[in-house]
Amino acid sequence: MDAHIQVNNLNAFYGKQQALKEINIEIPRRQVTVVMGPSGCGKTTLLKTFNRFFELTENARLTGEVRVDGQNIYDRDVDVTEVRKTVGLLAQRPSPLPMSIYDNVTYGMRLHKMKKDRKEYKAAARHYLEIAGLYEEVKKRMHDPATSLSIGQQQRLCLARGLAVEPEIILGDEPTSALDPISSQNIEARLLELKQQYTTVIVTHTLRQARRLADYIIYMYMGEVIESGPAKEVFSNPRHERTKQYLEGLF
Repeated sequence: MDAHIQVNNLNAFYGKQQALKEINIEIPRRQVTVVMGPSGCGKTTLLKTFNRFFELTENARLTGEVRVDGQNIYDRDVDVTEVRKTVGLLAQRPSPLPMSIYDNVTYGMRLHKMKKDRKEYKAAARHYLEIAGLYEEVKKRMHDPATSLSIGQQQRLCLARGLAVEPEIILGDEPTSALDPISSQNIEARLLELKQQYTTVIVTHTLRQARRLADYIIYMYMGEVIESGPAKEVFSNPRHERTKQYLEGLF
C-alpha cells in the first residue's frame, strides 16, 4: 500500500478514560477511507489525531505515532499550523466565519500569504468555489454574509475554504449528518471527485454512505480497530464476527 498516513501503537486518553487502544493502521493515498462503527467507539477521536485537533481537548494525551508522509506529526519540532494546513477538517456542522462568502474562501490564503494580489485571490476564490460546486449559486452575492447561505451551501463553502489552503489530506467528521438529502448528495459527489487529488478520510455511522464512498474501510469498536481493508472485501466477506454483526445491523 502507498500509505499517506501511518498510525503506530496509538493510545489516546481523555483524563483517565482511554478512548483509543493500540491503533495500528495505514491510510491509502488518494482514496476515500471510511471509518465506521457504533457511536462512542472512537471514530472522531481517531480522526482528530490526524491533524492534532485532539490535543485541543482539555486533559487529552496520547502515546504512539501518527506519521504523514513518514513524518511523525507529534514530534516536538513539528509546526502544528503547518500540520493543520496540510490536513484539513470538514466538521459535522458547517462553521462559516462571520464575514462575507468571498472573505471566507480567501481567509486562509491571506493568513498564509499564498497569493500576490487581489486579482490572484479573486481567481482563487472562484476556482475553489467551483471545485466545491458552489460558485454558480453565489457568484452574484460574493460579498453577502456567509451566514445567509443555506446549511448545505455553508458546508460546501467550508469545503472550498479548506481546499483554498492547498491541503494534501481532507478529513470529514460525519460531514453530511446535519444536511438534507440533496445537500448530502452534493457533498458526497464533491468528495468522490476530490479523491483524484486528495487523500480523504471520512467518519460515518451510515452504512449506505460508507458503501457509496469507500475505497478502504476501517471498522472500530470500543476504541479498537477490529478490521480494516479494501471496501469491497470488508463488505462482501468480513473477517471478524463483530464486523459482520455491524454490517447486518445487529448492533
